[in-house]
Amino acid sequence: MTPSITSKSLRFSFSIAPSHSKSNPYPKIPLPNPKFHQFPQPLLRLKPISAVQSKLLVPDAGAIVVDRVTEAELKENGFRSTRRTKIVCTIGPQTCGFDELEALAVGGMNVARINMCHGTREWHRQVIEHVRRLNEEKGFGVAVMMDTEGSEINMGDLGGATSAKAEDGEIWTFTVRTLGLDCPDRTITANYDGFAEDVKVGDELLVDGGMVRFVVTEKIGPDVICCCTDPGMLLPRANLTFWRDGSLVLERNAMLPTISSKDWLDIDFGIAEGVDFIAVSFVKSAEVIKHLKSYIAARSPKNDIAVIAKLESIDSLGNLEEIILASDGAMVARGDMGAQIPLEQIPSVQENIVQLCKQLNKPVIVASQLLESMVEYPIPTRAEVADVSEAVGQQADALMLSGESAMGHYPEKALAVLRSVSLRIERRLREKRHSTLEVQTMSSSLHIGIQEEMCNAAVKMANKLEADALFVYTKTGHMASLLSRNRPDCAVFAFTPNSSVRRRLNLRWGLIPFCLSFSNEMESNLKRTFSLLKARGMISSGGLIIVVSDQLRSIQVINVP
Repeated sequence: MTPSITSKSLRFSFSIAPSHSKSNPYPKIPLPNPKFHQFPQPLLRLKPISAVQSKLLVPDAGAIVVDRVTEAELKENGFRSTRRTKIVCTIGPQTCGFDELEALAVGGMNVARINMCHGTREWHRQVIEHVRRLNEEKGFGVAVMMDTEGSEINMGDLGGATSAKAEDGEIWTFTVRTLGLDCPDRTITANYDGFAEDVKVGDELLVDGGMVRFVVTEKIGPDVICCCTDPGMLLPRANLTFWRDGSLVLERNAMLPTISSKDWLDIDFGIAEGVDFIAVSFVKSAEVIKHLKSYIAARSPKNDIAVIAKLESIDSLGNLEEIILASDGAMVARGDMGAQIPLEQIPSVQENIVQLCKQLNKPVIVASQLLESMVEYPIPTRAEVADVSEAVGQQADALMLSGESAMGHYPEKALAVLRSVSLRIERRLREKRHSTLEVQTMSSSLHIGIQEEMCNAAVKMANKLEADALFVYTKTGHMASLLSRNRPDCAVFAFTPNSSVRRRLNLRWGLIPFCLSFSNEMESNLKRTFSLLKARGMISSGGLIIVVSDQLRSIQVINVP
């Protein structure tokens, strides 16, 4: 290897020669446009895009496409300003309109989540259409995640009411009878036919992991009579769990399938609508994930839908590695998990899952109650900010808003809090000059092993040289994910010709996905990339770039000419 130095650039490259490989409908609710207080950082000001300009957002052989917000950040603040932690927003009645979705996209939403527990398929279809239109007309790159309902026991729809208050000492009836809209007062339906058979007098019934608590006092046929011991607000479709003598009662759902008949219909809907991710609720084993991926592959020729395992049941904790390996990513669903394990175990379980996902190169989302108080209030509690900071400090790929963005009064403010806290904690981690994550080789395949070692070396080189950015040219997104896995100090520019790959990379820590066609001629690719990025004002001359490619098995160190 002989480095060559010119007055304009420093180039250092090596390549690895190929070797033989081993073998209820949501109504449209108007949302006010609140002014931000001092705590969240102000959002970037984006200029409107004309109809003519919007045509340029469609990728072609000579164009480069990147999310509009990221482009504005790069222009204003440079390479290292970009947020590494991604944000998933659950879409609900407060945020389902086109304008509200655009406000979330401007605020930094990377993935829009639709929850099949609520709303009709027609409502969800309209949300998906809005997101696609935002991407096509406004220059965003938001992905869509569909979340299945799962087969755990849930409450019904409260006779059409948005909520109900259970007071201390009140008597409530839980039943498996079909009551429709003429539901008697203080009567709640349950979605499991064996509900009354499995429960016993004296059992504790926890709603939403303990937000409301009842004690079973009597059983009359299909009805279970309960006394409220911990008052609170009951919400439609809330999760129900039973505890007996201090232990979770598991018999009630031992025979329930992970994916229900309704879930399969919803999955068909998601495949037909071309969602980017399908999140599977209450995963207990890897076999469920493998079965679903085979099902998707048979019905989606491109097989470009990623499967996310939601880890929220006590059964999943004994099979974590197998489930994560089988999936395309994981979600730490702390709300339902907190109903099945002692609360004091949740922080360590979250940390274990995040670290395991990083080692296995799977994106991980930390979800549930991150900013729960912001459903009602315009600023979070300090404890919530500390909780978000801990998840960012663990370097989880993404954080997720649930009720805060779906039904809360301040969805844009909640998003701004996640954004500002993430930026601050990430900056602090870089200032501390933390060491590069030591990752283990995952694959026995020589081909994949070479890619892993290349990416590990590239990140170590980038950190040591304090590079401005890593560039990766990838058709499948795999090498980009390997770079993200190492959690480099600098941002990763991931160039792919595939728009669906670009959207899926939106869930990966530290990646800035671009849609760009490229060839096997790396010099030509770099020259054209630099020209396009400089023309858009996203990079400037002199920046130090580390370049890797999954086609040529090469690493280059180069200054932007």
